[in-house]
Amino acid sequence: MKKFIAALLVCCLLTTTVSCSKGSSNNSSSTEAPSANSSKIAVDANKNMVSNTKSSALSSAVNLTGLENLDNTKHGWGQGTQVDKDNRPISCTQFQNKYGKYNAVFIKDNTKRIYLTFDEGYENGYTSKILDSLKEKKVPAVFFVTYDYAKRNHDLVQRMIEEGHIVGNHSYTHPSMPTLSLTKAAGEITNLHNYIKENFNYTMTLFRPPMGEYSERTLALAQRLQYKSVFWSFAYVDWNPKKQMGSQKAYKKIVGGLHNGAIYLLHAVSKDNTDILGAFIDEARKQGYEFAKLS
Repeated sequence: MKKFIAALLVCCLLTTTVSCSKGSSNNSSSTEAPSANSSKIAVDANKNMVSNTKSSALSSAVNLTGLENLDNTKHGWGQGTQVDKDNRPISCTQFQNKYGKYNAVFIKDNTKRIYLTFDEGYENGYTSKILDSLKEKKVPAVFFVTYDYAKRNHDLVQRMIEEGHIVGNHSYTHPSMPTLSLTKAAGEITNLHNYIKENFNYTMTLFRPPMGEYSERTLALAQRLQYKSVFWSFAYVDWNPKKQMGSQKAYKKIVGGLHNGAIYLLHAVSKDNTDILGAFIDEARKQGYEFAKLS
């Protein structure tokens, strides 16, 4: 009888151990659990789903099924040099008509409103001065950040938010989106989304594809994640700190690009952009333009 009871106890212990082991395995294979006060988006590679908890921006489960059937040919965006009678790049209007169905934005409406956006791949010491100018002139802007930038420059990102600017998603590691699998591409957006939500209590809704490289599939992916893909209708060679053209030439270039509904892409690493920003804002307003918040 004692042997029977002892054997029964051993069986019970083994059953309990196996059960706990299964629970641990499930936890380790899943994504990190969200904190009590933040939203968490997770990509489930097996179910081809993106799930989200307590997020105001995304639904509880976003199914990626069907996106794999869309064209994934990689395209690089540039507004080109041909413009219409209103100085609006012709390509922007064409691509807006073509890809607007995916909530992609290349140019805004033909009104006297313009929109400033800054890409933040790394900090070069100018962002605080740019923020100073925007604050002085009472102009809103979008700052597209990567994970590395946000992690290294917490105070600057916090200032962007506190001063009423939009912080946009520029991906987690800055890859060419069409070169990734659907789940990895989704992770580039959702991982940064989660980081910003958890560390700044801020929900991003605008996405700028790294290097302006996109495909029909990646545009649809961003839309499925309830993001708007933001391109631009004006940009110039300003991203290389060692090859700045000088403030006078840069000012002439930027002012010459003014047009209704313009989305300006400027890089915050540029000394020229920093030096001329205030004067550019004044000149644009002198010509009747209003600086609006991109949404």
